[in-house]
Amino acid sequence: MSADHPEDTNHGDTVAAWTSVTVIMLGFAGLVLFFYIGNETLTWASIAVIAVGALLGPVLAALGLGKKKN
Repeated sequence: MSADHPEDTNHGDTVAAWTSVTVIMLGFAGLVLFFYIGNETLTWASIAVIAVGALLGPVLAALGLGKKKN
């Protein structure tokens, strides 16, 4: 993707961004599935996974895996 935007070399191509979005997507998929089949415990666990994914991006960015500051 960054090849399409040479002026912006960090067009979302960071470990922090990809990890965070992947975890959130997996949590959302689990949320939909477990809500549909009626498993309340795993539905809440999926909500927790989504929350962890939302926190994971900034934490990984603070550890140096996010967009590099100029």
